Amino acid sequence: MRIKFIIRLFYLGLLLSSCNEIEALKRPNIIIINVDDMGWKDLGYTGSQYYETPNIDELSRSGMVFTNGYASAANCAPSRACLMTGKWTTRHGIYTVASSERGESRYRKLMPTKNTMVLPKKYPTIAALLLEAGYRTCHSGKWHLSKSPLDYGFEVNIGGGHNGHPRSYYPPYGNVAIHGGTDQYLTDAIMSATLQFIDTIKGPFFLNYAPYAVHTPIHPIKKLLPKYNSKPAWQGQGNADYATMVENLDNNIGQLIGLLRTRDLLNNTLIIFTSDNGGLYGITKQKPLRAGKGSYYEGGIRVPFFFVWDGRIKANSTTEIPITNLDLFPTLLEASGIDATLYNPDGNDLLPILTGESNYMDRPLYWHFPIYLQAYNVPENENRDSLFRTRPGSVIRKGNWKLHYYFEDDGIELYNLDEDVAEANNLTFENQEKTQELFLLLKEWWKTTNAPIPTELNPEFEYEN
Repeated sequence: MRIKFIIRLFYLGLLLSSCNEIEALKRPNIIIINVDDMGWKDLGYTGSQYYETPNIDELSRSGMVFTNGYASAANCAPSRACLMTGKWTTRHGIYTVASSERGESRYRKLMPTKNTMVLPKKYPTIAALLLEAGYRTCHSGKWHLSKSPLDYGFEVNIGGGHNGHPRSYYPPYGNVAIHGGTDQYLTDAIMSATLQFIDTIKGPFFLNYAPYAVHTPIHPIKKLLPKYNSKPAWQGQGNADYATMVENLDNNIGQLIGLLRTRDLLNNTLIIFTSDNGGLYGITKQKPLRAGKGSYYEGGIRVPFFFVWDGRIKANSTTEIPITNLDLFPTLLEASGIDATLYNPDGNDLLPILTGESNYMDRPLYWHFPIYLQAYNVPENENRDSLFRTRPGSVIRKGNWKLHYYFEDDGIELYNLDEDVAEANNLTFENQEKTQELFLLLKEWWKTTNAPIPTELNPEFEYEN
């Protein structure tokens, strides 16, 4: 009897193991495509008549496009930290790149909040939780949150480090640890290694594809230059060098989708396409959106954003529901069978929206930037003032209303984005009731999240703009 019991346990173990393997096969592969500095209107599907992105455009038609998609911060490192952890900047403390004392001290009225340089490990990342759940995990491209993504749940690292951009897109790349051909463009080299990962992997995988493109330096693909040099500029988009980088990135994404199709993986892969912040103003513009990267006007935080999941997300669908990349953390965990509520994410699970179970989500979106970010193009800009892309402040969007608050002078700006997406008409005095409503919500959020509020005066301040 004892032998029969042991045999039964053995076969029960095999059955459970087999069931677990079958269940693992049902979980979707997950790919985040998080482009660097790609503006909201830098793509064909978002309306550009200058840049050419046929592969991304086709991919967008396979799923759901969010026309009000946002980055959780207006520059690289904080946005990526929010995406990976599902936490507001007020939690992890990464607000900018390097020092928070950006711009000349004599122009800074307040002492900025100290910036955190490395992502705190007390917050688990998407990669770490998916790895625990049996996913194979790969980071490909720009990391920018520590020395290595291998310390945050990634098994494979393709070219990621603490650097925010390459020294060159042509070899030797300088500060990007990857081997390309003798003249292989960096974006191509990273994709080649990424395709090797996908082509050899078995079981569910998570790929965080974060190309350095289209961040500076603006190094063109020379063979593509004649085409863009001969095209007329369109609404502030006319930089031929930058356009070749956009098209080359699109070609690489086409290769990625092509391999997924060849390996019959598209039907069980959840793909998210977005950008870490708005486009670099002066290189590209996002009309009618105001300003660009580093600003908390729409041009700095509104980004291209869509989801593709064959059989689960309806093709050619569009929604105006506002979302941010904070929402990826709970959405991807829930899609993979992990209870996201265990980790108290600051974003929302989008699966009900994506699968058509719901078409409504009402919650405020918040941004907090208690530091300074100097302007890089003083003569021409659309910032609040010419010296800084933004000064210390916070922003709230609720419904179609958006309020900016600035700590230096208690300045408030209120915009109705439904009627004024260019944020040209400040309605603070015309609509004091809405101003008060949003400001009270913002103050409550500061309190709830222990948001650092800069109040200490800078003794070196000597200039009133």
